[in-house]
Amino acid sequence: MKKHMNINRKIVIALFALLLIVSSCVTTRYERPDDVKSTELYRDNASEDTTSMADVAWDKLFSDPQLRSLIERGLAQNLNLKQAVERINASQAYLKQSKMAFLPTLQLDITSTDAKQSQRAVNAPPGLLQLTTHTNRLQLGTSWEADIWGKLRSAKRGALAGMLQSDASKRAIQTQLIADIANAYYNLLAFDKQLKITQETIEIRKQQVLTLTALQESGKVTSAEVLQSEANQYAAEVMVPDLQNKIWQAENLMNYLLGQGPGKIERGELDTQVIFADLRLGVSSQLLKNRPDVQAAEYSFISAFENTNVAKTYFYPSLTLTANGGFASFKIQEIFSKSLFYNIIGGLVQPIFNRGQNKARLRAAKAEQQVAFYNFQDVILKSGMEVSNALFSYQNATERELIRNKQIESLTTAVDNTRELLSNRSETNYTDVLSSEQNLIAAQMNGINDKLDQLQSVVNLYRALGGGWK
Repeated sequence: MKKHMNINRKIVIALFALLLIVSSCVTTRYERPDDVKSTELYRDNASEDTTSMADVAWDKLFSDPQLRSLIERGLAQNLNLKQAVERINASQAYLKQSKMAFLPTLQLDITSTDAKQSQRAVNAPPGLLQLTTHTNRLQLGTSWEADIWGKLRSAKRGALAGMLQSDASKRAIQTQLIADIANAYYNLLAFDKQLKITQETIEIRKQQVLTLTALQESGKVTSAEVLQSEANQYAAEVMVPDLQNKIWQAENLMNYLLGQGPGKIERGELDTQVIFADLRLGVSSQLLKNRPDVQAAEYSFISAFENTNVAKTYFYPSLTLTANGGFASFKIQEIFSKSLFYNIIGGLVQPIFNRGQNKARLRAAKAEQQVAFYNFQDVILKSGMEVSNALFSYQNATERELIRNKQIESLTTAVDNTRELLSNRSETNYTDVLSSEQNLIAAQMNGINDKLDQLQSVVNLYRALGGGWK
């Protein structure tokens, strides 16, 4: 008998080992595909230096204390960021739910039943006699599915990937929020500077009207030149409402990013902004660990990969153990002392007639997995493009600023000379003054845009590299 039991035990162990071997062939562990392109994504940049500005903390990137204060407020109050935090909480709950699937279920059932049975009475007048049976029942039931093929493990790994994806998405929102607040702030400073130059121009042109009016009275200029100077003053004044409208809307946008109602934004000046100069990119493969949206895309792919694993397990039998037991009695007061019962059942279920459904499920899962892979690769390529564009934009704006400064210097001298000649009425007229002034103002406005492009290109490069969440 003992020998027979040992043989049975060996058979069970052998069968269990065989199941483990077969199950390892059904589901597989995730490994990043070899055909994911993550190198040489930066155009005209072959540096192998792994130092990246993405590792710089955001409060070290920005020197303006008012901008840092606004970013801190945005990180605390922005509603999109708060939504992302709640999505993380939800995904953590789903992960916990997937872990609980490994444990057996337990149900408590309490029933009280009245059963009536009709039978013809013996030695009684024709008719039916109602017999009533009252039964009380208390039982516990449990069920447990053995994870033979790795379905539950794959579901758990998929839920974990979903939670990590939610966390990465939250960090991606954070990096974008920091960039949006900084860019909106610099836009405000640029509008302020443009408004200041416009107001200074208005005062100059008002003075020109007075000067030309005096020259007209002395017969040195014509009335047409006086009228032209007045029109020139109005042309500058009409720019003020447009700039004020832009400032108004830019402040409202900033308040929206901060998660608060509209109002005035306290800020510094464009000329005092220090541009972060240590623009090191690292290598493009670092985007896989630095950019949260790239991480989120890979976690989405992992989740789809595990869903495919789960779909494969439906082709194989499931082993479920169920047990229940309890007490039953005709009288409630005797329920714990009468009629103890229990049963244990083990069942192996092999799908037969739903094979078409299982095939459809697997095809759909594989297609979704391929979509997730393409999205993963797409986000990587887009990241490399954004880095290349931001760096070139910065270099271009820096080069323009150097040339623009020379242009502004020459135009300033030209304006001073034509104004002096006009006041002396020597070999010039007001049209020459107007032309040189307009060229100077245009150059100054473009110079503001050059500085703005530099500041925002650094911000965009920082975000493109994955900075802002570490």
